[in-house]
Amino acid sequence: MRAPVLILLLFISSNFGFPSTENDKWHPDLKPFEIAKQLEKELDPNYWRENAQKTVKTHSEQKSNKKIAKNIIFFMGDGMSVTTISAARSYLDTTMASSLTFEDFPYTGMAKNYCVNKQTADSACTATAYFTGVKTNYDMIGVTANVEFKDCEAGQVKENQTPSIAKWALDAGKGVGFVTTSPVTDASPVGLYGHTSNRNWECDVDVTKDGCDPSKTPDIAKQLIRGDVGSQLKVIMGGGRKEFRPNTTEDEEEKESYGRRQDGLDLIEEWKKAKGDKGTFVWNKKQLQNVDPTKTDFVLGLFEYGRMKYNLENVAEGDLLHEPSLSDMTSAALDILNNGKDEGFFLFVEGGLIDDAHHAAHANIALDETTELSKAVKVALSKVNLDETLIVVTADHAHTMSFSGYPTRTANILGTLGTKADDGFDQMILNYANGKGYELHYDEKTGKRVDPSTFTHHFKLPYPTTVHRSSETHGGEDVSVYAMGPWAHLFSGNYEQNAIAHFMAHAACIGPGTWTCMNEED
Repeated sequence: MRAPVLILLLFISSNFGFPSTENDKWHPDLKPFEIAKQLEKELDPNYWRENAQKTVKTHSEQKSNKKIAKNIIFFMGDGMSVTTISAARSYLDTTMASSLTFEDFPYTGMAKNYCVNKQTADSACTATAYFTGVKTNYDMIGVTANVEFKDCEAGQVKENQTPSIAKWALDAGKGVGFVTTSPVTDASPVGLYGHTSNRNWECDVDVTKDGCDPSKTPDIAKQLIRGDVGSQLKVIMGGGRKEFRPNTTEDEEEKESYGRRQDGLDLIEEWKKAKGDKGTFVWNKKQLQNVDPTKTDFVLGLFEYGRMKYNLENVAEGDLLHEPSLSDMTSAALDILNNGKDEGFFLFVEGGLIDDAHHAAHANIALDETTELSKAVKVALSKVNLDETLIVVTADHAHTMSFSGYPTRTANILGTLGTKADDGFDQMILNYANGKGYELHYDEKTGKRVDPSTFTHHFKLPYPTTVHRSSETHGGEDVSVYAMGPWAHLFSGNYEQNAIAHFMAHAACIGPGTWTCMNEED
């Protein structure tokens, strides 16, 4: 081994910066010998030439697949900014020589994700864009921008509603479903089946609170169970049991916690009765594992009272058996949808907790949840025919996390630079423009920053922020889009986010358009 690399190996093996290896049990193994081996390769200029030539060969030999997409799997990392993806790559491998699964897809583009009335988007207007092909206002789902926020009845007027790709797929005889780590009534999945002028109307209590009549303005949970699209979904998995149960019904898992509904409806029991022997309701991992996809057409999986747990929460609590991972849910969903009973399928998979973690300035968790999405993509790749399945991976919007400060290649992305800033203190590699980490990292008495090297690492430690806010905000930059399979080349370039729905529809020959299948030359 070359002397410089040996010195580097010793440097990597030392307790470098924050967080300490002693407390860093939630971070993937940095594998110092593998890191040193990789960096030694990079000293040879031929390594870079050969690497580039492989890339040239791959790109030059890439052929466009213009077959009709029988199946579509749409992965969405909620809040998975380009910075989040880059930092997650370092989280997996400090040399950044590795890639997240979807980064190896042959086609990449960028989507402009603003709302009609906001420069920085939320998950509601973006879900409307990428699912229905029409942009709308902030906090709106499945309705046009003509509808005003909290207009009680306008969202239920057919002329104001924007049908989603889920409806297009159902009309074409395809099976449709979704899985998410967020509540199933959260903004992103609602874009598939809901129409509302307020994304927060998740149950009847929320509707009444804003002065509307729930009998005329159906809440989101009711739309999922009774709606034209929602009632036909074959797979529904995520969190949020509380939105479906009466306030007199105790939760299976959260003892002394009850449903939120005041109308007396138990929508879970209603769903079970409607589906009969063809449907199965599950609320934990073991039950999901026992579902027989050959005998089950419909699955409703509600695995938490509210949002599902972070992967790192399950790791820290030693509870990896109770709650299914995003990969577990994706695998089960594909087993049910890919059973040959329909004309293909459309599946939406959301890594919803990337967003939750960023809002809390928990950078560690955001990166880990991003790697969980990558694992789910890998599962999907192993279970479908890629020649007839279009797979798209993107984000709805960005966040304000930055990745900066010239860290060395061996620096732990979760820690400090190892060099002093002008105030004499070290600084974190990851920071936020705003959020609740401000108070922890800034001493108002001295008017100075707190030295980050004094903190003991924990995965829920808020990272530094510049402006104090109770919740970190979204970022306004474009988001990346990765695609492979039939018509994946459409997703190259820079385009409005609502084009994504039209690209997917074009590939599958569904929806209100004259698509490729109408053209005999193709």
